[in-house]
Amino acid sequence: MITAASNSRIKRLAALNQKARLRREEDVFLTEGVRMFREAPEEMIREVYVSERFLERCDCREKLSRTGYEVVADALFPKISDTCAPQGILCVLKQFHYARKDMTAGRAPLFLILENIQDPGNLGTMLRTAEGAGAAGVILSADTADVYNPKVIRSTMGSIYRVPFLRTEDLAGEIKALKDLGVRVYAAHLQGTGTYCAPDYRGASAFLIGNEGNGLTEATAALADERIRIPMSGKVESLNAAVSAALLLYEARRQREEKED
Repeated sequence: MITAASNSRIKRLAALNQKARLRREEDVFLTEGVRMFREAPEEMIREVYVSERFLERCDCREKLSRTGYEVVADALFPKISDTCAPQGILCVLKQFHYARKDMTAGRAPLFLILENIQDPGNLGTMLRTAEGAGAAGVILSADTADVYNPKVIRSTMGSIYRVPFLRTEDLAGEIKALKDLGVRVYAAHLQGTGTYCAPDYRGASAFLIGNEGNGLTEATAALADERIRIPMSGKVESLNAAVSAALLLYEARRQREEKED
């Protein structure tokens, strides 16, 4: 059992929670909670830490016996947790590495392309929504928030394990590559020429969503095949980025389900 705050593993775990650079160097990320442990692919799990109290009452001993675990004193566990009320289980997992081909194998794939999204909760919610809507993958600009930020991980509610994503230094190049593959790209934009319900999303499609405060850059928006807008009433100018992504993705899902019927 780890009982000392000066333990090197405790210091390392605390640093991994806080520092994206260290997570990249070690090629790992952290998840917390029973659900995240249960859903975690066992081949990606590198380390598991549990509190004394958790071990006494947990109902996931079978998986724990396969992955192995280290016990951390109850009083010490909050030092390695990123939550106010830790459940008592934390995992270190290997980071995922996807390529464009991992997202484009299916027929008429659906994509979410994000530029400079900064709020971790928004990013995590978008990944979760992408899974729910049946998207093939999410493409992230290099200046988007770290997908392995603990707040992003929590917001995905497990979708981080299942949704392919690609972080790119060349967002324009990725968009052009998708267009070359026959993907039609739509930019969510205040100056959209038509409402988001009008286009046909039943073919290969991608939605561009920009920064929470500034939207898409003009250079990125110019790469879209079409600019679309979400109608607003009252004095509201725009919706939260994650809400906008959900409307667009689920409109695409609705159209595709109607086609199947």
